[in-house]
Amino acid sequence: MAPALIECHKNDLDKFIEADDLRTAFALSLSSMYKKEVPLYGDLIRLVAAVNKETLETSSNPKIEALRHGDVAKERLDIERHGAIRLGTPYELRTVRRMCAILGMYPIGYYDLSPAGLPMHATCFRPKSKSALMKNPFRIFTTLLRPDFISDGEAKEVALELLSRRSIFSDELIELIEKAEGQGGKLQARYAAQFVREAMKTFGWRPVAAASREAYSKLRNAHPILADVACFHSAHINHLTPRTLDISLAQQRMRDEGMAAKASIEGPPARSCPILLRQTSFLALEEPISFPGSNGALHSGSHKARFGEIEERGAAVTPKGRKLYDALLEKAQQAMDEDGAIEPEKALANIFGEFPDNWTDLRRQGLVYFEYRCLKAGIVEAIPITYEDFLPLSAAGIFQSNLGSGKPSSIQSEKRDSAAGQAVLETALGATIADMHASYEDIQNASLRNCAQKLGIAEEELVGA
Repeated sequence: MAPALIECHKNDLDKFIEADDLRTAFALSLSSMYKKEVPLYGDLIRLVAAVNKETLETSSNPKIEALRHGDVAKERLDIERHGAIRLGTPYELRTVRRMCAILGMYPIGYYDLSPAGLPMHATCFRPKSKSALMKNPFRIFTTLLRPDFISDGEAKEVALELLSRRSIFSDELIELIEKAEGQGGKLQARYAAQFVREAMKTFGWRPVAAASREAYSKLRNAHPILADVACFHSAHINHLTPRTLDISLAQQRMRDEGMAAKASIEGPPARSCPILLRQTSFLALEEPISFPGSNGALHSGSHKARFGEIEERGAAVTPKGRKLYDALLEKAQQAMDEDGAIEPEKALANIFGEFPDNWTDLRRQGLVYFEYRCLKAGIVEAIPITYEDFLPLSAAGIFQSNLGSGKPSSIQSEKRDSAAGQAVLETALGATIADMHASYEDIQNASLRNCAQKLGIAEEELVGA
């Protein structure tokens, strides 16, 4: 059932519903559904809410706390989530893109996961504008299978045959998508609840597999993620992630409550001025499923894919900052390769001493995006802009730890041309993928112009101050 948020007076039923409101209704319904399907997710939400409340209350300086974590409104923090789905065909990706557009979510950023041994690439559907992000920054990290990366010819043939037969979208959902597209991408309020309800069917868990036990085993042996993509009747959400203000504390609380938390946190090391994204999770659950057999019989089995992830979001880095981040990440990996005993977080902490860790240096060196605000008496405040996107190696690390996928020999994972890969994904999407830096630059530049005009100075003077 759709949440009460999209209920309205009968006289308003023919009015178009705002995409931000429909997106919030969708995200709340998804969260409610996932909590029923994976009860441990509810425990995770409770734990993260307690950590966030404690972090805000115990900070000695609320202003500094807000700066450390970006400009976070509590209302946004409470509702903020990202989901992740795995799709098998270009048609599925195009249809999800069309559905997300009605929710005010657009493809931003390209992620190649093949170097980490995963036969897929991805984009993120999310809001673009600052106002939409502040209302509800819900994101869906969406991967698409790359059949040409599967060297096991028999497994590839089985997967493609299974995918060609499945339909993860209801006829009613397709009709509503077409109706909205004929009306400039908007739906009347009278259709909002139906739209959300039908969309839930695409992402809900269906415990009866679309493949025989033999086909499932063949695909799982080729790559666990291949079985998860091709052997089910829906693109089930495999995690739904809340945002925490202190991921180290949250991970410790997960362990205190007996959750099987990952051994290490993905992403940059802990810093006074957090950047980009840090992620961890409780490990994927072994869930009962049934395999169809002959004469309509069902055979019991299990599947392992859905897990509970949390994230801590820091500041968005500029291209210069990202280049430095990637270079330091490579150095840290080399250090771990040379010394197999060194812990990943320790290696990262040692190497990342080269990345400035105070807001002034980060701003003056052009490593992080900032929003500028004019206060009284001509004082200008620089607020780090929150990173709204993802990190491919972190995503791959989460997937691998939950599926035990590693780099199977049946997957071709040599380094490939990222631009060529993006072109392939854009063709599947039927749309262009936006550069993630553009939205951050727009926010920063607009704030610079506004402050410079108020102060009667050049924008360059603010950046270099």
